[in-house]
Amino acid sequence: MAVSLNEMVADAKREIELIPVDEAAIREAVVLDVREPGEFKEGHLPGALLVPRGLLEIRADAEHPKREPALEDRSQQVITYCTGGNGARSAMAAQTLKRMGFTSVACLDGGLNAWSAAGNPVESG
Repeated sequence: MAVSLNEMVADAKREIELIPVDEAAIREAVVLDVREPGEFKEGHLPGALLVPRGLLEIRADAEHPKREPALEDRSQQVITYCTGGNGARSAMAAQTLKRMGFTSVACLDGGLNAWSAAGNPVESG
């Protein structure tokens, strides 16, 4: 049986922790921007690490030669985010990280749009 994107996102959101902007702003965490490089250059959370959704499994796999060293500790807090909208990329990214053994993963509810609307700083470049 085929499932829609909306169904996949809803399933992911049932399995993950969604956190509001004010909570994300104070957590000590590795912040993953799961958008594409061009989107990241236009604006991102300060200190965010770019790991596009399409590369997440490779970059988060502890045994893959192209792994991201910042993701080696499976017990560290990780916050995923994308632009906003329905949060498809960041919700599914958080779900994937949980399935890969990360024990403390959250998704920024509302993504970059909510972050900037709350008056928080955004970096570009």
